[in-house]
Amino acid sequence: MRSLFTIGLIASWYASNIGVLLLNKFLLSNYGFKYPIFLTLCHMMACSLLSYIAIEWLKIAPMQRVKSRLQMMKISALGFIFCLSVVGGNISLRYLPVSFNQAVGATTPFFTAVFAVVMTSKREGWITYVTLVPVVAGVIIASGGEPLFHLFGFMMCIGATAARALKSVLQGLLLSSEGEKLNSMNLLMYMAPVAVMALFPAALYMERGVVGITIALARDDWKFLIYLLFNSALAYFVNLANFLVTKHTSPLTLQVLGNAKGAVAVVISILIFKNPVSITGMLGYSLTVAGVILYTEAKKRSM
Repeated sequence: MRSLFTIGLIASWYASNIGVLLLNKFLLSNYGFKYPIFLTLCHMMACSLLSYIAIEWLKIAPMQRVKSRLQMMKISALGFIFCLSVVGGNISLRYLPVSFNQAVGATTPFFTAVFAVVMTSKREGWITYVTLVPVVAGVIIASGGEPLFHLFGFMMCIGATAARALKSVLQGLLLSSEGEKLNSMNLLMYMAPVAVMALFPAALYMERGVVGITIALARDDWKFLIYLLFNSALAYFVNLANFLVTKHTSPLTLQVLGNAKGAVAVVISILIFKNPVSITGMLGYSLTVAGVILYTEAKKRSM
């Protein structure tokens, strides 16, 4: 029974991860709702509300209180970087196919290793760094073979991937003491409102008229409102499923499942959006995934 429950959690995590990615692409590119900052704002508003309900009312995770102004400042810094990573990822989906977006996103371990050395002087064994070579080489090959390559979209995707890695390294640095550590659900509950406060004025200034356009679209097509609400709720559920899978398995299992999830997302996105792919691009992505698997194995052996 327990194994069935775990399998169900993993399936939910896969479905929510891939679902929010495909819905983002559909809204931002195929549907023509070209407002990635506002879309991210909707995601963060849903995360703020639903994470509070899940912790305070449903007791999915124990409530952890912020104990000092300094701790809140650290959480706010993480929230801002988290916000940049999500916005960058959503902007990239306007210009890049999901398959290539996932290929670039797979280079997160490379940026994590770089930031870890620069910010903490923590060095891994040489074999760990060797495994990062195919991770980067694969993306370079995939870029050269991507029929729908877009330089600005590629830069946004790289930026989002780097910001995601920076957040994970900073989280270990800023919230390192036992009194300051927060589980992922509590951290999201405190980070999401910070992201909302940063995104609201940014959306109003950089995506002028977006609120009126969104209301008009919802009036003209009720399905758009359903898409937007479901997409926002799904963005929160990704984090919830991630937390529950980690709780019932292990962080290492999550890494392995994440590698497979990227490959599944690529196949499904190609089947749905029918974007052209080249043999060179697929070989490059396969090399990156192989590098990430080797990196995970090398990290496990070095522990």
